[in-house]
Amino acid sequence: MPNAFKPSEALNDVRYEIRGRLANRAQELERRGYEITYLNIGNPGPFGFRTPETMRLAMIENLGGSEGYCHQKGIFPAREAVVMQQQDRGIMDVSADHVFVGNGVSELIDLTLRALLDPGDEILIPSPDYPLWTATVTLNEGRPVHYDCRPANAFQPDLNEIEKLITPRTRGIVVINPNNPTGAVYTLEMLEGIARLAEQHRLLVFSDEIYDQMVYDSAEFVPMATLVKETLCASFSGLSKVYRACGYRVGWVTFSGDLEHAGPYLDAMDLLASLRLCSNVPGQWAVQTALGGFQSIHDLVAPGGRLYEARRAVIDGVARSHYLSLVPPAGSMYAFIGVDTAQLPDFDDNAFALDLLEKQHILVAPGSSFNTDYRNYFRITTLPDPATLTNVFERMEIVLDAYTNE
Repeated sequence: MPNAFKPSEALNDVRYEIRGRLANRAQELERRGYEITYLNIGNPGPFGFRTPETMRLAMIENLGGSEGYCHQKGIFPAREAVVMQQQDRGIMDVSADHVFVGNGVSELIDLTLRALLDPGDEILIPSPDYPLWTATVTLNEGRPVHYDCRPANAFQPDLNEIEKLITPRTRGIVVINPNNPTGAVYTLEMLEGIARLAEQHRLLVFSDEIYDQMVYDSAEFVPMATLVKETLCASFSGLSKVYRACGYRVGWVTFSGDLEHAGPYLDAMDLLASLRLCSNVPGQWAVQTALGGFQSIHDLVAPGGRLYEARRAVIDGVARSHYLSLVPPAGSMYAFIGVDTAQLPDFDDNAFALDLLEKQHILVAPGSSFNTDYRNYFRITTLPDPATLTNVFERMEIVLDAYTNE
């Protein structure tokens, strides 16, 4: 009997291993009583990070006004707070009409690409990437074209390579800065180069900046919208990471740059936003307080802060290993860790991730799931406390040592 519930073929080229087969296996082991160390996803709550109290109070105090739908773009105080943040950063050509609030940045990635793409249109995406970008281009019948950000170049892109990938079908370029999964923070010169390429070829710039204030040491975050003037720039951010409020599901995208010629596209965005009625209303009331209040993230990423010291523990753990290498993350809450294939020539990231889970009950994300063409990297989150991370690397070394004795 034929399967009447055959899934869509559009999903054949879609992967999201961060919450895929390995994560399902981890849950099976957990149900059997094992304690799993989840390093596969950047979810601050389970690691003891609380949403700032002022944000919680702002949401609670406005629950009475949150029971109906709001405007499809979001409540005005939230959008106006985003505008004020952009203006503080020197981006003066935006108003609340240019801000769309969504159920996290994830939903807005889908809406912005769906409003743009026709079948076969191309979007330039970094490799490694946050795989939702590649998946969403594919699901909206576009063609993801990856530009390499190689470990040998500290995961910075190559402008000449990007330019060679541009074709008449290229509609946009994705920039993830600070970067997930690598932790790279792009230089001003690099971002200026990407902006000039985008302007020259009239590409829409999708700037994923969800980790905008999560930078370490001398790294400096530069908002892409301060550099893009002669084409359209879509800047994404939200409450999930910097404000440790993943479950609120509140993100936003701000359009700036060449707004004069963006009317039909923004109308399409408005239509798509209307079709889903609106995003989560209670969480939106936390935006104004979050952006206008005390920025506690600065203490967390400064020396002595929880995120800074956890990052240090990762760097030290890799340094002690006989097999691992790392470009120290300059931003975000991740480390993209390499394995020396000269010592372990048969190393496979998926097999290692499964072994690490089964033997040491540690869940990591294989590097190839971030759309790389190499298989000797894996990603971990730097959210656990330093002592836990130190222990994690000791247990990783046990698995890696066993490979040399096979």
